[in-house]
Amino acid sequence: MMLLAKAALTVGGTFILAGAYTMREGVIRIDVDEYRTGGSHVHMWVPAAAVPMALHFVPYKQLRHASEHCREAMPILHAIVKELKKYPDTEFVEVDDHDQHVRIRTQGTRLQIDVDAPDQKVHVLCPLSTIEDVTIQLEERGPAA
Repeated sequence: MMLLAKAALTVGGTFILAGAYTMREGVIRIDVDEYRTGGSHVHMWVPAAAVPMALHFVPYKQLRHASEHCREAMPILHAIVKELKKYPDTEFVEVDDHDQHVRIRTQGTRLQIDVDAPDQKVHVLCPLSTIEDVTIQLEERGPAA
């Protein structure tokens, strides 16, 4: 009986720690709704910590190939993420064109992109730390690595 209690405590503690880590890192939220016949409705919530971890399972050759293609943009992306962290809750782009609306802003420490059109709605919310982690990994596995 004592062994069962220890196992339950271990499993429960693991779930609590995993949940706390996930909540600290945040989640990536992607919502896509197409309002047409046969349109897609995709709603995904992914733990942000899973994305940099998943990159460790990408074959080295493919990750290096991706890194080579975005090598020139990496310093710019680093600078953008660094600066975006300084401006929580700031709206950077807002475009209204008749019945279409595009909005790019920061919400706390996350980048939010919203596109509303009559035939579709797309909403993306991603922690800036995740974008930074991915760029660091791409740089580390680049041609110089």
